[in-house]
Amino acid sequence: MRKRSAKPPSRSKGRRHRAKKEQGPAAAAAVRRGEPVAADRGAVAAQPGQYVYCIIKAETPRGFGKIGIGAEPTEVYTIHYRNLAAVVSNAPPEILDSTRDNVLGHERVNETVMRDFTVIPMSFGTVFKTREDIVELLRSASDAFGEVLHKMQDKLEFGLKVLWDRDQAISRIEAEDENISRLKQELSTQRGPTYFARMQYGRLVDAALQTRSERYVARILEELRDVSVASRMNKPIGDKMIMNAAFLIARDRERAFDSKIKAVASKLDHLMFKYTGPWPPYNFVNIRLKLERV
Repeated sequence: MRKRSAKPPSRSKGRRHRAKKEQGPAAAAAVRRGEPVAADRGAVAAQPGQYVYCIIKAETPRGFGKIGIGAEPTEVYTIHYRNLAAVVSNAPPEILDSTRDNVLGHERVNETVMRDFTVIPMSFGTVFKTREDIVELLRSASDAFGEVLHKMQDKLEFGLKVLWDRDQAISRIEAEDENISRLKQELSTQRGPTYFARMQYGRLVDAALQTRSERYVARILEELRDVSVASRMNKPIGDKMIMNAAFLIARDRERAFDSKIKAVASKLDHLMFKYTGPWPPYNFVNIRLKLERV
């Protein structure tokens, strides 16, 4: 997967950008299970079985090479029910914790498959005991899988994080907001206790930061509306991040989305734009499966 970092962003094929490659969204369940088959994302039980990466639409068997998860990469292939297929490999004998390497290995398979197929990604650690169990999954959820695959046809997910320098943002607010500027001046010259004045100052600054960040987010969403199918807002991480979003993009609009991100980042050059992708549509698929524990 490519990672872009923008101030403004640059995109060059095969070249890593400034920040290290982030662990992608595969750690979050795309197909959510009521009862896990073997184990949830923490670890995969050390027992024989079939590790499932994603669901695709395919009527004939496909092989993707020895790229399966585990210490020794295994063959990745398909198991079919009618026109649906699960992309699987033999489950590795060792316990698979959700380490960065293992999750990236899971994503590596999905990345390979999605070059040629629309995928419904399964969450990390999805193991079925037998081939017949996978066929039963495809059969029992065939309508739901078919509907989602139709909706996600030729669509990709991109992640966008926008960060700011909080101290710089506060300086801008102090320079532009008369009430906050005046209160700061009073605090600098006031003698005696200043506790309540500082509390008031802090509340005003926090409110102004919230308003300003919401304004930036609204503007960015509006700018990207024409080049995206849908968006989903996730909770920002830390006090520097003001936007943590996922965008669903038509495959043939990827270049337009890339160009628009660069244009927006150039206009808002005091913000830091970081975006990743393309990913399978992790944030836009939510199928709940009731499966019995083996």
